[in-house]
Amino acid sequence: MAVNPRDIIKRPVITEKTQAMMNENKYTFEVPMTANKVEIRQAVEAIFNVKVADVTTMRVLGKTKRMGRFVGKRSDWKKAVVKLADGSKITLFEGM
Repeated sequence: MAVNPRDIIKRPVITEKTQAMMNENKYTFEVPMTANKVEIRQAVEAIFNVKVADVTTMRVLGKTKRMGRFVGKRSDWKKAVVKLADGSKITLFEGM
């Protein structure tokens, strides 16, 4: 069964730190908890038409939040830092 690459890459993660990493040709995306590095590499290469050099993944634990006396928890999620090969660039992020 073929997986749609757009199901693997949920959204880009845009923060001050990730924007600084873009200068080093590293881009950060939110991915499903079940996605592995091979699937992430194939999805980024298919969607953005670039060559991926390295993929690093990490699980981010959801924060505990309070609303008055009630306590809730945000969902855990997974993020992937994708390093592109030299000469590759994702033009979608150039205006940021």
